[in-house]
Amino acid sequence: MSVWLRDETPLSPAQSDLDERRSDIFALLRDEGRHHTAQVTAPGAEWLASAAPYPRSTLALWEARPAAPAVLPCGAAFDIVNVPAVFGRRMLDRLWADGPGSGPVAAHRGRMLLFTAPGTAHRLPSLLRWEEWGEAVPPLLCHGVGDAVTIPALRPQSADGPRWVVAPDTRQPWLPGPEVLLWACVRAVRTGRAPDVRVSIFPAADQDANVYDVSRRR
Repeated sequence: MSVWLRDETPLSPAQSDLDERRSDIFALLRDEGRHHTAQVTAPGAEWLASAAPYPRSTLALWEARPAAPAVLPCGAAFDIVNVPAVFGRRMLDRLWADGPGSGPVAAHRGRMLLFTAPGTAHRLPSLLRWEEWGEAVPPLLCHGVGDAVTIPALRPQSADGPRWVVAPDTRQPWLPGPEVLLWACVRAVRTGRAPDVRVSIFPAADQDANVYDVSRRR
């Protein structure tokens, strides 16, 4: 997961070649970042610590107590999108199977914490409402500027506490933005729907798995 390319293309109706270009980008990202780890590496710890007010002190604390969870502020190094575990699993499946992969992900108490690009917590709820997907998506808890979250320990020792699903392993992890998270939410909703319910992602001639359209057919 050390080589990431950021896909900032908005999910909105556009030219006919948008879907093909997005598919190519996603395929490249999957090829470059297929592997992921459930254990934090030293560069990943440095990235996490960069979110703290005093990064060096945070790293020193982790070195002394690697099994202790930490509380980090959101909004600078990352935002957090907190989703129900089952829906989060569907989102991750889509992100890794058809999309660009994910950033770091943690799990705790039946929820998944997706680390996202700063600003995502503010924009994602608005995008869901704008695209009329707000009612179809389970309640999301979006943590941004002014919020803090408990993250798993660098070396979790308890199965009951927070744990890493995809641990940070680089100083500059790729983090999905609000448009990519919107795409993942739409795909996760589609995965959980009955087969006879038609949902598409932008008007397009073909309806194969590589069409990314964010409109809902009622």
